[in-house]
Amino acid sequence: MTAETIWSSIAETLRAEIAQGVRAPGARLPTEAQLSKRFGVNRHTVRRALAHLSQEGLLHSRRGVGVFVASRPAEYALGPKVRFHRNISAAGRFPKRHTTLIETRNPTEAEAEALKISTSGRVIATEGISLSDGVPIALFASAFPEDRLPGLADALSELSSVTEALARAGVPDYTRRTTRITAVTADPAQAALLQISAGTALILGVSLSVDPAGRPVEFGTSHFVGERVTLTLDHA
Repeated sequence: MTAETIWSSIAETLRAEIAQGVRAPGARLPTEAQLSKRFGVNRHTVRRALAHLSQEGLLHSRRGVGVFVASRPAEYALGPKVRFHRNISAAGRFPKRHTTLIETRNPTEAEAEALKISTSGRVIATEGISLSDGVPIALFASAFPEDRLPGLADALSELSSVTEALARAGVPDYTRRTTRITAVTADPAQAALLQISAGTALILGVSLSVDPAGRPVEFGTSHFVGERVTLTLDHA
């Protein structure tokens, strides 16, 4: 057998195991060393087979963790009432947000313009990672106008839900006014946090949410991993 025939045969065997349910969505594959021993080949040959299946969308690698069978992308609705926990739960997944930064600072020009505040004003800024069933699906960053939301910084520190934190700060309801979507690629820092390869396609969403009176309460950006999320525009 030629080298190409060998790795193609390995890929076909693994492809069949995935199709038959032997390897379930989200399951971790054996290590390259274990697969090399199973098929009696070197790691380079195994690596080519895994890379081919990744290109087909059947596998994905999580940096420093391993190679996994790709799960069906999580459905994520974009509409007037976008709520992370509600969206992921509705897709039958377990949602979690890991906040890595909460700070109070001056806004950037883009934040000040969106939130309708002065650049000398103050915003509560947050950053973190959104997960679905323990798998990173997006990086988030938000800015909230401090003077309109008393106690929000403490609420965000205590609660994983932005909706609950805003309610505690006096905004029991809010709606998404705009969402701008574009395609970008992951830089090395983003890739490390999302456990993907640098250069992987990301979907960038830039959004503005307002309270019932129409006052801006959150300006945010989300970098979604394209292969892990299906964005649905809700026109209801």
